[in-house]
Amino acid sequence: MRSHVKEGRVKQSLRVSFWDGVFYACMTGLVSDYLTPYALALKATPGDIGILAAAPSLVATLTQSKAPDLTERFKSRTTTINLFVFMQALMLIPIMAIPYLFKANPVIALIIFATLFTAFGGLANPPWAGLMAEYIPARKRGAYFGWRNKITGIVTVAASFVSGFILFRLTHNIFVAFLTILILAFICRLISWGFLTRMYEPRFAPAREDYFSIWDFIKRMRQTNFGKFVFFAASFNFCVQIAAPFFPVFMLKDLQFNYLTYTLLTITVTAAQIIAIDRWGMLADRTGNIKVLKVCSLLIAFNPLFWIINRHPAYLIFAQIAAGFSWAGFNICATNFIYDAVTPQKRVRCIAYFNVLVGLGIFLGALCGGLLATRMPILFGYRLLSLFLLASIMRFAVIAIMAPRIHEVRRAAEPMRKRDLFYSVIGIKPLTEGQSLKE
Repeated sequence: MRSHVKEGRVKQSLRVSFWDGVFYACMTGLVSDYLTPYALALKATPGDIGILAAAPSLVATLTQSKAPDLTERFKSRTTTINLFVFMQALMLIPIMAIPYLFKANPVIALIIFATLFTAFGGLANPPWAGLMAEYIPARKRGAYFGWRNKITGIVTVAASFVSGFILFRLTHNIFVAFLTILILAFICRLISWGFLTRMYEPRFAPAREDYFSIWDFIKRMRQTNFGKFVFFAASFNFCVQIAAPFFPVFMLKDLQFNYLTYTLLTITVTAAQIIAIDRWGMLADRTGNIKVLKVCSLLIAFNPLFWIINRHPAYLIFAQIAAGFSWAGFNICATNFIYDAVTPQKRVRCIAYFNVLVGLGIFLGALCGGLLATRMPILFGYRLLSLFLLASIMRFAVIAIMAPRIHEVRRAAEPMRKRDLFYSVIGIKPLTEGQSLKE
């Protein structure tokens, strides 16, 4: 009887978690790709944009190292989640008030409140991920998160389009447009928080032997497969963030795209993720996460080069499709690898430390990008194109040096060559059919 009760409560939690994801995705679509345009409307410089991208990552990095300790102090993952999600929602109030109450230093105010917004959301992530990993059996995680992320991705695209439409229609009164967007985002996050308060928590009793500090983890990184994976992910995100914060700047300032064009290019990435993510998830369940991760990281390394070749919006649509396609597989497999590689007792702590080190990579990458953005040589008429080229070269270098050292932890049900794996996702019948599937 007790197992049936637990199973029913888990199913109920998955239902409310799904609706939490829908409204969280709505908030994300409304806000995430529009903080940089908001900063530009507040007269931010390229250096300010680099800090806006870097500071939230640094503070989230420092705070997430304490997420496992806070969870253990509260003796509850759901309490930790609910507290910090609510605080994250509250941070949207001062962000929407910046043009009216912080006129002296609006960009500094945005950096501060955006940092707090990110940090509170980051503190809720490790315990949430630990709960979800307990709800879903390992053999079904790829398919489940592929399906879930596909639905939430559709919501993200729709919400992002709403933001872009509001900005396009209210370009003459831009701060009213941003105020409208942020109010909608605040409402969505509150609804999301309401669903999270209904999640069931299985027994949570971490033992003393499961404790290890972040310094213990860092000292042993080179000795463990999971540590090598974390080092790869942190280094790769460092290279990504050298360029990533400056694509909106490049579109809005250098290429002079209007908000509608910017929105279409931005949502194309998410739309491509929606199409590809469940395919990547099912393939990862069959072939393992690391093989998919390596294929996708190579595709991601190519992404900045597309912007150097051509900058017409019609062409950039295809570049954004490629970006969304590759990031879909990378993100879902990185998450599922963590779930597979660590025990449930250590999962919250390992997820937190992973986020800490990846966040540190994001912070340093964005900071370096901000310092380099105005100092790079001009390439085809634009300094930022040189930054994109540098970021691409560095991504390839990290893959070549670090990726071969990471090994799969689950037994692949169906060994498959990377080329055939790629063909399978895009729906093309492999030309090598009939040959051995083993590499």
